[in-house]
Amino acid sequence: MRVRRIRRIFPDGKTLIVACDHGMIDGPAAGIEVMGDTLEAVIAGGADGILCSYGTATRFAELLARVALVLRIDGAGTRFGPRAGPGAQFYTVEDALRLGADALCVTAFPGSAHEEATLETLARVIRQAHAWDMPVMAEIVPGGFDSPPEKRTRDAVKVSARVAAELGADWVKIPYVAGFEEVTGTCYAPVVVLGGPRCDDPRETFAMLRASLAAGGRGGVIGRNVWQSGRTTAMTRALSAIIHAGADSQQAWETFQQ
Repeated sequence: MRVRRIRRIFPDGKTLIVACDHGMIDGPAAGIEVMGDTLEAVIAGGADGILCSYGTATRFAELLARVALVLRIDGAGTRFGPRAGPGAQFYTVEDALRLGADALCVTAFPGSAHEEATLETLARVIRQAHAWDMPVMAEIVPGGFDSPPEKRTRDAVKVSARVAAELGADWVKIPYVAGFEEVTGTCYAPVVVLGGPRCDDPRETFAMLRASLAAGGRGGVIGRNVWQSGRTTAMTRALSAIIHAGADSQQAWETFQQ
């Protein structure tokens, strides 16, 4: 069953997952104020899967039945909180099964003050999920979400990705760095890139995604740079063309503009 779920998310060994879980921290951020419209636009663009919260998965179940569902099972404080915390497991594998999720997502922060606590949560969820043949995507962010560049070195990303694989993650979502082939070459679980902060020029995202694929990556989990692009469906379609059709950055730009 785990193989069937992974194959739905990675139909040809690669995937485009659009992350729509940001409201758990930021509330109605620009681009996801009206979630139903955002989901419709993403699905129309051909995303393989959507990463979202329990509330979104519950409220928009019929819409999400058209794509793979990756459920955010952990959480943390909101942007109003006094400081970043380690996060915690908010929901159970049984909750995800009731919603028909295809996979779970858990975040960990190697190299931060919360390293051990977040890795322990990741390991616990993987153990629980695999007992039900449910795959887990590990979202690994060296140093934490707001970490400075010196925390996201090639070595930090390489070590962090491998740690996630050692803990049993089915695939790893991690920041792109120069020398990404060292990350994919030493992590025996598939690696996908996260989208990161919003880029003013979509071509920056196209180039990053293309470079990650050339270095052995298996796709991307991208949020703000899709639904804050101003053209959500077109951006989704362009990213999908890079991942599944081998489009280059110029071809993706033309697709985005059409």
